[in-house]
Amino acid sequence: MPTPAAPPPPTPTRPLPRENDWRLLLRLLPYARRNRRLLIISMTLLLPASVAGAIQPILIGQAVSLIRGEHTVYTFLRDRPLSEGLNLLALILMLTIAIRLALDATQGYLVQKVGQRVTANIREDLFQHVTSLAVRFFDRTPVGRLITRLTSDVDALGDVFSTGAIGIVGDLFSILVLAVTMFSIQWQLAAMLVLMLLPVTVLIIYFQREYRKANYRAREELSSLNAALQENITGMAVVQLFRREKFNSELFRTINLRYIHEVDKTIFHDSAISATLEWISLVAIAAVLWLGGIFILNDTLTLGTLSTFILFAQRLFDPLRQFAEKFTAIQAGFTAVERVSDILNEPIEIRDREQPHEDGRIQPTLMPDASLVAGEIRFEHVWFAYKGDEYVLQDLDFVIHPGEKVALVGPTGAGKSSIIRLLCRLYEPSQGRILLDGVDIRDLPQQELRRRMAVILQDGFLFAGDVKSNITLGETYSFEQIRTAAEQTNVATLIEQLPQSYDTPLRERGTNLSGGQKQLLAFARAAIRNPHILVLDEATASLDVGTESLIQEALEKLLVGRTAIVIAHRLSTIRNVDRIFVLKRGHLAESGSHEELLQQGGLYASLYHLQLLGR
Repeated sequence: MPTPAAPPPPTPTRPLPRENDWRLLLRLLPYARRNRRLLIISMTLLLPASVAGAIQPILIGQAVSLIRGEHTVYTFLRDRPLSEGLNLLALILMLTIAIRLALDATQGYLVQKVGQRVTANIREDLFQHVTSLAVRFFDRTPVGRLITRLTSDVDALGDVFSTGAIGIVGDLFSILVLAVTMFSIQWQLAAMLVLMLLPVTVLIIYFQREYRKANYRAREELSSLNAALQENITGMAVVQLFRREKFNSELFRTINLRYIHEVDKTIFHDSAISATLEWISLVAIAAVLWLGGIFILNDTLTLGTLSTFILFAQRLFDPLRQFAEKFTAIQAGFTAVERVSDILNEPIEIRDREQPHEDGRIQPTLMPDASLVAGEIRFEHVWFAYKGDEYVLQDLDFVIHPGEKVALVGPTGAGKSSIIRLLCRLYEPSQGRILLDGVDIRDLPQQELRRRMAVILQDGFLFAGDVKSNITLGETYSFEQIRTAAEQTNVATLIEQLPQSYDTPLRERGTNLSGGQKQLLAFARAAIRNPHILVLDEATASLDVGTESLIQEALEKLLVGRTAIVIAHRLSTIRNVDRIFVLKRGHLAESGSHEELLQQGGLYASLYHLQLLGR
């Protein structure tokens, strides 16, 4: 006996550093570049819209000065009658309003369009990344949490562009244009209004930081809410059978209250910003009236100019108020970016290896010629743990020869299903390697590896669609191939008895089929791919006696010339396999044929006799 290998040390995990706002924004820039043309057009429209907004208070001030006959009236209005001058100012004012409305509408449409495109691009990339992650990630991540990241969080990202970043740039343009215009007219009043912006900006930054923290906690609670909802809907049968409706409702109510509590905090900070700006804008108007009144009494300011600055005071704080509202959207978007980045930062543990050419270029590792592949499986000192150093497989070392039928048996938790998951490369071994026809499976493209084997689980998963699509699973097969596969696995008759035969629509998870019918489709799904290796993980456990006899007959044909691995708890169903591997706590305790293992009188014999006694 070879000396067992020492267990590998656990791999230390370090949390990724939290990214700041600038790095989070840089993550979105590639998506913005995909829509650069629309962004450039929308940004170009900001300047004329801001100028049109700054002209309107001046026109109203000119109307007041024209009525009072003040010297600040523009030259082109002085020699005109009062009614003609007012009509001309009204016409220009209406023109600026129309221009600004048209520019704002066009710019808003373009920005929303960019936001929707960015949202769609991020959602597609996120979904592609999630489907590339190892099964280990899904073991520790609730489904509801993932759904929240892919839906509401990604929608919030679109607001960063549609009502956030570009809108803030527009508001900054408006404030800048207004400030320059005010200083060109009367610098004392302009300086006073600009100085009042400083304390407001400090308050906005403070409240926005608090909003950001509260919003992150609210989204975490929303994820928990969705996770609880998904869990209860999926397990509704158990909830009702064990009368857990009231208990689960209380659990859901507790999570819901936590979510509402965190949302209330976001509402408080958002409202605090709006209230502060409203109060400051009123103070600004009062300050303009006070200082402007002093200048009028000293004959250094006209009533028309004062009227212009009163409107400027309102207009100056309108962009700031909008800026605060959009900054709230940006903060919510940054929270979403942070949460989505947590998913995008998840490393793709299982990748196809790439080998460099002699000239340094990269090429993927190629699979051997399919005609030479016979189906030999070799485990060489394989260790595996789902987490830390809690090894479920320990120093497994065995060979399954081409065309051999091997059964895996053992108590619950012995590691039978883990062997299958490693063979299919849903997980990577902690130590050791697995060879398929002499090639490390990590050197094989995943698509090619899984094309050469078919796995039939105890609970066959069906997608929404028709019967044909659930057999082909998106691959191209003719109808004759589909029907031949169904006939080979003795399911053609059952399919033809369905209302629309192969075109019968199936609901989500195939709820309009019985468990046995779903399992029969799983066998047809395997047969049509003509795999070199067939894996049966308690595949007939959920079938009735009649259906199981059909499957057993089909399996005799399907297993000819193929390597097969069978996991079964009913030991009577595996008596005719070539070898039986008996697992205990991750070790290969015994191996041999049914008769040999019974003669040894070991673990297999004990399990077999216990089952006989149970019968």
